[in-house]
Amino acid sequence: MLIFAYGNPSRGDDALGPALLDEIQQIAAHTRLAFELEFLSDFQLQIEHATDLHRHDRVLLIDACAETTMEQAWRFSVLSPDTSTAYTTHAMSPQQLLGVYQQVYGKSAPPVFMLALRGQLFNLGEPLSEQAQIDLQQASRFCWQLLQQPDLQVWLDLAAK
Repeated sequence: MLIFAYGNPSRGDDALGPALLDEIQQIAAHTRLAFELEFLSDFQLQIEHATDLHRHDRVLLIDACAETTMEQAWRFSVLSPDTSTAYTTHAMSPQQLLGVYQQVYGKSAPPVFMLALRGQLFNLGEPLSEQAQIDLQQASRFCWQLLQQPDLQVWLDLAAK
């Protein structure tokens, strides 16, 4: 499984994805999951990341979300491809990444899930906000429980809630 977090660690709550990835890596290093997980982090999604999805049975994307209507610290969903070509290298959505995968490989990507973390402050040079630090702990607990569930149907059911 690939766990791919993206976000800018120098932009306040945009650092949530990489921060959660760091926590997961530290915990997983001492478990059997260390041999089942691959970790990747970047500032933003790029077209080239479609190749990173290729060798995996499942992918978990993690990113901060500026959507202020989120009622809880995180939102978990399954993604579908967007095959439109209306993207730039500075604004690629996860769905467009799956569309690129489909165009490059001629088949659907492995199941890709999104863990969107509630963020509020994205100012350059700022650390994680106090609320983001609290939310990070809640998301970390959820993510760890999720990773201990190997059954794809469990993930799909959780994403449907």
